[in-house]
Amino acid sequence: MIYQFVPSVTAIPPPLEKRLYRNDAYTSLREMIVQGILEPEAKLRDADLALQLGVSRTPVREALRRLEDEGLVQTKQNAWTRVAPVTRALAERIYPILRVLEGLALELAAPHLNARDLAAMRDLNAQVRTALQAGDARAAALLDSQLHERFIAGCPNMELQGIIRTLKTNQIRLEIHYWRGGMALALPSVAEHEAMIAALEQRDLAAAKTALEGNYTRALERWALLPEEDS
Repeated sequence: MIYQFVPSVTAIPPPLEKRLYRNDAYTSLREMIVQGILEPEAKLRDADLALQLGVSRTPVREALRRLEDEGLVQTKQNAWTRVAPVTRALAERIYPILRVLEGLALELAAPHLNARDLAAMRDLNAQVRTALQAGDARAAALLDSQLHERFIAGCPNMELQGIIRTLKTNQIRLEIHYWRGGMALALPSVAEHEAMIAALEQRDLAAAKTALEGNYTRALERWALLPEEDS
């Protein structure tokens, strides 16, 4: 007797095209939220988003559920779905964690950073300054994230990289909002990055970590100088 394996219906993955639509909708909406294209507290209507993205409402709804699990979207049943707000309390929760985790990532990455990496970090820092001086908070926040990513990517601990990058999604949103409220308050971060990069060039890891951790500590202190309604 010849037996033929017949997979169960639940074991068969959805067609590739449907999976791509689902992932594309999620990726697109996530980027729009992280980069501030979809503003904090903006109402999200699946029909409007589906039309904008050129997909059906089903992948949009699935994407919104994933984004809600990640804390980027909030839903009130039978009332509204919106982009999660950006608050000072959120900064107070994640900045201390990033200060510690990025310090560890920098420590692990330092032996692997070369002159090209440090030159790229210097160039990105100069671009952050230019964006801040031009009043472009979104560009400045994204460039700042790229600067940090340069050493995060050099960390050999993949799990640590993943945790940091998850937290960085909200940090980018926080910085766009925060820097819009006080560009002059953001400029000291450029000098703090400069101190970190200079220390790395001198192979002074302790000083580099101190500069990085100080960047996060003082960012929270500067945030407190903004009016409460801006946070």
